[in-house]
Amino acid sequence: MKPLTLAGAALAGLIISSTALADDYCTDPVADWQPREVLRQQLEQHGWTVNRIKVDDGCYEVKGVDKNGNKFEAKYSPASLQIRKLEIKFKEGGGDAAEYLDKTPDQEAR
Repeated sequence: MKPLTLAGAALAGLIISSTALADDYCTDPVADWQPREVLRQQLEQHGWTVNRIKVDDGCYEVKGVDKNGNKFEAKYSPASLQIRKLEIKFKEGGGDAAEYLDKTPDQEAR
């Protein structure tokens, strides 16, 4: 009975891990994708320099430098251009994560 229990536990682990990996993929139909140039323009309006936009796991993956000189890598949904993941490598004196959080108008007034 132990081998069966061990096999069941291994199978359950595979199912759970594959579900977690599926969250990294974008599933927008290609017909709904916006052009990469639209995303580039939005980022450049915020003072970011875009070095590259490519498709990875069905998402737009962007690499570049933010307005403070920090390198970033981000994933966006290609249809809505909503950000899904953001990684920033802060340089010395390059700001902090609070600058990247969404702020309500009330918080911006402070």
